[in-house]
Amino acid sequence: MKIHFASDHAGFVLKNELLAFVRDELKLEVEDHGATKLDQEDDYPDFIKPAALAVASSSEDRAIIFGGSGQGEAMAANRVEGARAAVFYGGDLSIVKLSREHNDANVLSLGARFITVDDAKTAIRLWLQTEFSGDERHVRRIQKLG
Repeated sequence: MKIHFASDHAGFVLKNELLAFVRDELKLEVEDHGATKLDQEDDYPDFIKPAALAVASSSEDRAIIFGGSGQGEAMAANRVEGARAAVFYGGDLSIVKLSREHNDANVLSLGARFITVDDAKTAIRLWLQTEFSGDERHVRRIQKLG
């Protein structure tokens, strides 16, 4: 499994901290789609779309994307057929688990302005370890997404 990372300026610092965590602690292959420098004028779709396209073309890969709230980034990712992004910006971790179990989310969008590094690590670890249930009803619903 390869993990595709992408962020805009608002998620840039958190992305870089978590790149090392996923690569060095979790020992997973990582591809960074940017941003590669802090630029307050960058546009998140420029980085999110390549990560979402990569995930949509591989049933094994996943993406972790970052923005201020994570909302716009998830919207950008969800416009790519085959990408299924869920948003997490702190709070109850059940949403992270359910996004995998019920929705087979292959993109996790993190709201960098609302989550700590430690909470993000916990969420990422849980999200990566949680399998899709494969229940017929969930498969049927996902197929209706297109």
